[in-house]
Amino acid sequence: MSVIDRSRAEKVLYRTAISAFMYYPDKADNEPGYDVEEDVAWCAAPLERRLPSPDVEMFRGIIRMLITEPLADRRPLIQKLAELSGE
Repeated sequence: MSVIDRSRAEKVLYRTAISAFMYYPDKADNEPGYDVEEDVAWCAAPLERRLPSPDVEMFRGIIRMLITEPLADRRPLIQKLAELSGE
């Protein structure tokens, strides 16, 4: 049984990839008003109201790390999304 459908898992993965690709360390300085937390919220939005708050916060932490750390291991996010979607 899956907790979220595959399309939601794919949205989280796609949004995280786009946000990580577009991020650079000085982005907040070069783009007034930019806040990485807005990207994190956008990436995690498909999980809202589908998972308990502590689980969504755990995903937010992973997503934040993946956006801001270019060498971070992406496998934990992919594995957790696969588990939740029954893959």
